[in-house]
Amino acid sequence: MDTPFDCIVIGAGPAGLTAAIYLARFHLKIRVIDAGQSRTATIPRTHNHAGYPGGISGENLLARMREQAGEFGVDLAHGLVEKLERADPGFLVHAGEERWPTRSVLLTTGVVNNRPPIAPEIHDAALERGLLRYCPICDGYEVTDRRVGVIGTRTHGFNEAVFLRMYTRDVTLIAPDGDHALSSEERAKLDDIGVTVLNGPCRPLRIEGEHIFVHTPQEELAFDSVYPALGSVIRSELAILLGAQASEEGCLVVDDHQRTSVPGLYAAGDVTKGLDQISHAMGEAGVAATTIRNDLSQATPLLRATPAIDSDAEPESADVLAHTLVPQRDAC
Repeated sequence: MDTPFDCIVIGAGPAGLTAAIYLARFHLKIRVIDAGQSRTATIPRTHNHAGYPGGISGENLLARMREQAGEFGVDLAHGLVEKLERADPGFLVHAGEERWPTRSVLLTTGVVNNRPPIAPEIHDAALERGLLRYCPICDGYEVTDRRVGVIGTRTHGFNEAVFLRMYTRDVTLIAPDGDHALSSEERAKLDDIGVTVLNGPCRPLRIEGEHIFVHTPQEELAFDSVYPALGSVIRSELAILLGAQASEEGCLVVDDHQRTSVPGLYAAGDVTKGLDQISHAMGEAGVAATTIRNDLSQATPLLRATPAIDSDAEPESADVLAHTLVPQRDAC
């Protein structure tokens, strides 16, 4: 079997690629395995990711991050990881016919949005045009003073409608499947702040002109944008099958340094409990990568060998460089 990797990163979204850059610059032997399903790739343009005046598309951001990771020799493999197995020296990662041994694993597998009733091709077109949106924190600003529909109910739907009310006075909360499941307190609050509440079920959404239409038993309504508040599926099953602790929703539970309850297994980004934002995922990835480096060094000191001297290049120091632990401040 091949020499084990120091770390295999599963998922190449913002968290996975950030971690890969850190780990490669720590001179660790790593591999990134990606199934090409990053939620970031579906973002038409993000305006609240700092450093990009005018915004940047998710695809463009990922392309830049892949290019940057490539500068440090990051090995990016395309494939779907189907199983993690405990094995010496840490794990065996299964992807199709491939098997890779590794000392540690970082999961940055993210989540999948639950979609409203809508044809796939119409969904993608609506998303590209901003008629369908999934993240009010990311792009609520773009619907300022517009007509907005929220498809959802219970506390999740209630919270999203209230959140969006700070951007526009015209918010309608529509139950996806039938009558709303709202408490009397939630209904009173929605009525007090002027949110219209309608029962479902919703028939498949459609686009006409510059609007997206939602058909309800009462009427068909035209909106400038619709936000599905239907929750998401957490891609945490690889860790849970190993016995990792998770929340009721499936979010992996990690400590302040992104360690899961399984030794050697780490997680960062939307697969953990926290704010689903690119910047937050990247911050967690930096913490995770540094923790992985430090934990590996505790087990086996990371010592740099004498570098080869290229007679045609400017000579480097021939001293043996000993890696020391990178200090980490405890989280507040």
